[in-house]
Amino acid sequence: MGDAYVGARTPRREDARLLTGRGRYVGNIRLPDAAHAYIVRSPIAHGRLLSCDIKAAAAADGVLDVIVPADAAGMRLPCVSVAPGQPITEYPVLDAAIRYVGQPLVLVVARTPEAARDAADLVELELDELPAVADMERALEGDAPLLYPDWGTNVLTDFTLGDADCAAAEHVVEMTFRMGRVSPHPMEPRGVVASYAGDELTVHTSTQSPHHAREQLADALGLTHDRVRVIGGDIGGGFGGKEHVYPDEVLICLAAIRLGRPVSWMESPGDRLLATLPARAAVHRGRLALDGAGRFVALQVDVLGDIGAHPSNVGVSTAAVTATLLPGPYRFDRVAVRVRGVVTTTTPTGSYRGFGQPEGTLTRERLIDEAARRLGIDRIELRLRNMIEPGELPYTTRVHVPYDSGDYPRALRTLHHLAMLPEKDDGRRRGIGYSCHVETTGMGPSMELKATGVLAGGYETAVLRMEQDGSVVVTSGVVPIGQGIETALAQLAADRTGVPIERVRVVMGDTASTPYSGIGSIASRALTVGGAAVTQAADRLRDKLVAIAAHRLEAAPADLEIADGAVRVKGDPQAAVTLRDLATSAWRGWDLPEGVTPGLEERASYDPAAYTYAYGAHAAAVAVDPETGAVEVERYWVVNDAGVLVNPAVVEGQIHGGVAQGIGEALTEEIVYTENGQPIIDYLLPTTREIPDIQVVMLETPSPITPGGMKGVGEAGTIGPPAAIANAVAAALPEIADKITDVPLTPSGLWSLLEVSQAQSWARNA
Repeated sequence: MGDAYVGARTPRREDARLLTGRGRYVGNIRLPDAAHAYIVRSPIAHGRLLSCDIKAAAAADGVLDVIVPADAAGMRLPCVSVAPGQPITEYPVLDAAIRYVGQPLVLVVARTPEAARDAADLVELELDELPAVADMERALEGDAPLLYPDWGTNVLTDFTLGDADCAAAEHVVEMTFRMGRVSPHPMEPRGVVASYAGDELTVHTSTQSPHHAREQLADALGLTHDRVRVIGGDIGGGFGGKEHVYPDEVLICLAAIRLGRPVSWMESPGDRLLATLPARAAVHRGRLALDGAGRFVALQVDVLGDIGAHPSNVGVSTAAVTATLLPGPYRFDRVAVRVRGVVTTTTPTGSYRGFGQPEGTLTRERLIDEAARRLGIDRIELRLRNMIEPGELPYTTRVHVPYDSGDYPRALRTLHHLAMLPEKDDGRRRGIGYSCHVETTGMGPSMELKATGVLAGGYETAVLRMEQDGSVVVTSGVVPIGQGIETALAQLAADRTGVPIERVRVVMGDTASTPYSGIGSIASRALTVGGAAVTQAADRLRDKLVAIAAHRLEAAPADLEIADGAVRVKGDPQAAVTLRDLATSAWRGWDLPEGVTPGLEERASYDPAAYTYAYGAHAAAVAVDPETGAVEVERYWVVNDAGVLVNPAVVEGQIHGGVAQGIGEALTEEIVYTENGQPIIDYLLPTTREIPDIQVVMLETPSPITPGGMKGVGEAGTIGPPAAIANAVAAALPEIADKITDVPLTPSGLWSLLEVSQAQSWARNA
């Protein structure tokens, strides 16, 4: 039986409802008698809540409840990823100790959203303000304010990976890189509608991991897990920001329990930059050592990550992933990485698409380009000279990461043939930049998660049931977040059961009806791990169908095939039994072979033996206006290998979207704080004007680990752009190439570098 659907550009089935306004979003949930909530947040970055006068708010028209820290005493949320030596592993839902602007302090519940918002203005907070420390490097200084005085430091964790040190070499390039704090910006904001009836809490929420959310909500509220049901729908984008529970969501559920009526809350646009966890904020001090032949001798990086006010669900693991992927697709004799997580009086940092990999790629690829410039070696040749060859795979890096399969040089060579500068003469300076990466995907080996401090299992379970009419229902613990997983799982199931895809239904997102998933749709794992479970369950269902048909047809199973809605003898289409006939008989328990149980439902749990490693190469062509410092990305190219492509159209879409986010990170997006910890609410997302034509070429090296051969692709597009664009700007502006170290590359920043360079040139020539 050939694959009719895997590898085909099958139209996304979810688009029919998403594009016609029939999406199942939290904002569309309307429960009878629902109340509405508003969260009062801290206006200061550091201090203490001395008192909270809620009398006027509670007496306001339409107000039903006001929740203050004392009402949520003892309610805490866990840090699921715990770093070595981490002194705190959980944090309170409401806390009188204030450590960032936007920290929730009070919840107001009223009959209408307007009444809740008006009453919130009546809450009187008495605050004792303390000095803020919003910069991670400042937080390391001896006289910096301490967020947790009993620690005696602002360092949450400090550990090393790889080699103890790196020896001297003939050539050494040292640079310091800074990555701005960026924020997820999903089409659907975070939202919750909670109801409590019959001792059961039902929570409609925009989440990437319903079972994960159920556990955290139940534990925080003191409920047994069986009394909490979490329902997700069509999550309007997650990007990592919705992979766990926030204090906001716990408070909404607490209000529903206290009132005994539904409570609804949606995050306001003004709160997103204050409350939804940002990411990326990091400083890297990098050192690349090469011998006289341009061979990479050593890579040494000091990774400093901004944790924010307290470790979030993921803690310092973003910086840890940076460390594990720093070597990229290259050989190094030695690699030494120090990782430190520092607390600051800013919003806690969390997950964001790419999860530490864009940061590491920027550092490594800029160091390589700068080494090529200083040594006078072609930057493509320098990369190829040090790149791991296909025959060397599987390959374990110096930081103990086992790359599985691929052809890294082929990706770079293919990219190099594609990339060309536009032929224009408009006074702007032009350059092409390259970046290469290896991407960790398929987060899942459960025992490996345990060993690295992640308090979750990484397996996925799928259930496939063929109904009596021959249709198939797929039930999975992963969830749709806009990545096309509903279509991809249907393609896998249709091919392996021989059922037309129109007769396959995929059910996800409800803890009451879907199999357990410890971490859900994050880390480019939904298809790699969830799809592998579907593959295994579908194979078992197919084998059972064939076994029943073999008994009915008095034929050997090896002589049968599934085609045209029936199981038939190969070469003799007349000797066949329809899938509907087989399914009906199976559910009735009729005419079954000895030892075969009634029904047609198979369950498979897949716990991967290891992570899978996709890879890619990116190139950007930029034009820089030397008079203003403005950068335009004129063309962009990607060569990517994500293993077997279940749906190439979906893969291309994922890469296009990821590149757009990466361009924003490279050029415009950043949350900036004042010295007293106040965020500057001026966040510039890229628009269609900033996104150029993106050409994608896909290679296909099947994963030797995943059943079905898939690797992840959800984050691939975001990893390369900051490095490729920074390298392109450096190529366009060689006089300041060694100063191109920070992203975003804003016009004012580049203009200042050019002005300083020009002034220095004048001084030298005077």
